[in-house]
Amino acid sequence: MSVINVGQAVVLGAVEGVTEFLPVSSTGHLKIVEGLMGIPVDDDAVVGFSAVIQVGAIAAVLVYFFKDIVRIMSAWFRGLADREERYHHDYKFAWWVIAATIPIVAVGLAAKPLIQGPLASLWVVAGSLIVGSGVMWAADRMGRHKRGEDDTSFKDAMLVGSSQILALLFPGFSRSGATMSTALMLDLDRVAATRLSFFLGIPALTGAGIYELKDALGTGAGAAPLVVGTLVSFVVAYASIAWLLKFVAKHSFNAFVIYRIAVGLLLFGLLGTGVLNS
Repeated sequence: MSVINVGQAVVLGAVEGVTEFLPVSSTGHLKIVEGLMGIPVDDDAVVGFSAVIQVGAIAAVLVYFFKDIVRIMSAWFRGLADREERYHHDYKFAWWVIAATIPIVAVGLAAKPLIQGPLASLWVVAGSLIVGSGVMWAADRMGRHKRGEDDTSFKDAMLVGSSQILALLFPGFSRSGATMSTALMLDLDRVAATRLSFFLGIPALTGAGIYELKDALGTGAGAAPLVVGTLVSFVVAYASIAWLLKFVAKHSFNAFVIYRIAVGLLLFGLLGTGVLNS
């Protein structure tokens, strides 16, 4: 019998789609909702399920930014054969994304037992939500918001890409929150920071989903819930991406900071009163 049924997969897919690219922690929200539904958050099948449905959200990014991705990949392939094309920003950016993915892959493989063990606790999620809020608040005020996407460098990509490790080790910190905060500290404007977060998330999250697929299928998640959860995640994530890019163009990250603190405190309360088990 599947550890997750189709109805639960719909709910989790929607949660994943809404929260994957908003700086509020998709992992944290998934763990909270799983806990409320009585799903064991540290079960291998559940961890695998969560990673696989992320592919739906990543597919939404691929579709939404299809023209940009084709432009960047075309420049990369041209640069492999033509030396002059290697001076093009898109060619360099493609290599930067590849290089910036290496740190999170290395840490993910080396620290998998820790990530799926002690660090999977909801207590960690609650604390990371609040601590990450402080980082985001500071970054939004420290950053001068003066650099656009065309001004990004290899250093930017590596620092922003490496910041994904924070979310990997501390579920609740938020991958998008960590990357956006780092980009803001590097003086990128909010739209550039958000778009860079999207692009850097493509290889990392896709790789995680593929890597975890065997666990998700082999330990009881079930094919039907995986398919349904991934499809729901795709649809909801596409709408979330469109909304977020419009939102950050005109607003600060204050709303996300307040929301994260509220959820973190609520989670501490639920854990402390025994409503949820860690």
